[in-house]
Amino acid sequence: MREPWEFGLARIEGAKLVPMSEVLGRISELDASAETAVICHHGVRSAFATRLLDRSGFIAAYNLEGGLDAYSAVDGSVPRY
Repeated sequence: MREPWEFGLARIEGAKLVPMSEVLGRISELDASAETAVICHHGVRSAFATRLLDRSGFIAAYNLEGGLDAYSAVDGSVPRY
């Protein structure tokens, strides 16, 4: 649940950009039966979006706790910003 400017700075390979303001309108683009990792900068917006996906019938939506900021600490290829 990151914004385009954030996505341009750092991202996990293969990630799909769906800004927070577009989640409900683009939910049909996502596979409700697949494992879905939801990511934002620090994990707050993605926690909210994960709950939204859960309530929309997604069977395996997960929030990346600590967000991309925490992920960058374990994967040096992802820049911290």
